[in-house]
Amino acid sequence: MNNPTGTLRYAKGHATENDFLIIEDHQGQHLLPPALVAALCDRRAGLGADGILRVIRAGALLESGEIAELGTGIKTSDWFMDYRNADGSLAEMCGNGVRLFAHWLHSRGLVDTAEFTVGTRAGARLVKVHSCTPQAAEVSVAMGPARVTGISEAFFGSHRVAGLGVDLGNPHLAAVIPGLSPAELATWELSEPTYDEGFFPEGVNVEIVTEAVADSVHMRVHERGVGETRSCGTGTVAAARAALADAGKVDGRLTVVVPGGQVEVEIQGDQSTLTGPSRILAEGEVSLAGLSWQRPAGRGLAERGAQ
Repeated sequence: MNNPTGTLRYAKGHATENDFLIIEDHQGQHLLPPALVAALCDRRAGLGADGILRVIRAGALLESGEIAELGTGIKTSDWFMDYRNADGSLAEMCGNGVRLFAHWLHSRGLVDTAEFTVGTRAGARLVKVHSCTPQAAEVSVAMGPARVTGISEAFFGSHRVAGLGVDLGNPHLAAVIPGLSPAELATWELSEPTYDEGFFPEGVNVEIVTEAVADSVHMRVHERGVGETRSCGTGTVAAARAALADAGKVDGRLTVVVPGGQVEVEIQGDQSTLTGPSRILAEGEVSLAGLSWQRPAGRGLAERGAQ
C-alpha cells in the first residue's frame, strides 16, 4: 500500500452489532483522511461500518503529531485505539469499539496478558478479556467516571426528550422516558435530533431509555457523526447512569438491552464497567481505487514521505 490507488488490509467485526473496520498501522506510517474513512464506511459503495479502529502504538501517534500529548496512564508502548466515526470525524472514546479492539489485540497475539491498557483520546482504559477465540470474545472495559454535567433536552421530530448530560470522555444526553415500553421505543423515528448546541458544543450522542424494570433497561441511540446505531458502548453506560438516577440510586448494576444485543453495566462511585461480547467476522483487502473518494490536498492514505 504505497499510494491511494493501492490496496488496504482490513478486518471487520462488531460488538453488539455496533460494527467497525480494523486497520493495523502499528508505527503510524499511514494517514486516514476523513474522505477515505467515509468512503470505507459507506454501506453501499464501501465496506460498511459505524467507524474505523486504527491499531497504532501510542508513541507512534504522538511522534506523528496526530495528538499533542498522551493522556494520564498511557505509555508510549501501549496500543492506542485511534477511532474515527463513519463520517471521518475523530471521536474520543467508543466502549463497543474498545471491546472489539481488545479482542483483536488478544486473539492476534499483539498482547500476552488478559488484562492490559488501551489508549484512547479520552484517556487510558483498562480492559480484561474473559474469554477469547479468533472469532468471539467476552470483554470488560473500565470506562472511568460517568460524570453528570446537568440537564438538557433534545427533539426527534415531535418527540421532546429531557435527560441527563453525561460525560464519558464523549458527550451524551441520556433521557429516561416515563412509561415508555420497549415495544413503543422500537417505533420511534430517530432522525437527526436538534439539541442545545451551547450545552453540547462538540455535538452529542442521544440515548432514549426505558425505566429500569428487574435491573434491566432498553435503549436506542443516535450517535453524532454516524446516525442511529445498533449499540453504543459509552451510551449504555450513560443510559445506566440516567436509569439509576431515575430510580433514586447512585450505584448499581443494570443489563442494558439494545437492538444489537445486551451488555452489563456496573457503576460504583466514580468508576463504571462495561461488559459484553465481541465478534470478528472477516479479514480482507480492499482496492482504494475502487472507492468513491477524492484525495485531499497533500498526503492521503499513503506511506509518510512517499511521493
